[in-house]
Amino acid sequence: MLIKDLKDCEEFLAGDKTILREFLHPDKMSDAGFRYSLAHATVKAGESSTPHALKTSEVYYILEGEGEMHIGDEVANVYAGQAIVIPPDAKQYIKNIGAGDLKFLCIVDPAWRKEDEIVF
Repeated sequence: MLIKDLKDCEEFLAGDKTILREFLHPDKMSDAGFRYSLAHATVKAGESSTPHALKTSEVYYILEGEGEMHIGDEVANVYAGQAIVIPPDAKQYIKNIGAGDLKFLCIVDPAWRKEDEIVF
């Protein structure tokens, strides 16, 4: 049985300027049995991620806070309890429009790889 605790996941600044903690990535686990990656992201109040695109599909699940999601030419306010589907190759970023941290999960399938991301 594999159980990962957020506090045990190393925090780092991603290429899109979100604060990430990676829970699961098949390249970093022997015999993972899955192809997606799962990370916990934080965007501080008043900040946004850098516009970027992935060659793969991605889903954000908002845990806490309020954001303004930008995908291509579309913009929508998002909040806790919502899932956002981001298609492959879509230019995207999220802005924190709340007073506290915006926290969300990022699921990338197949798993995130640096060479699959373009940061604008």
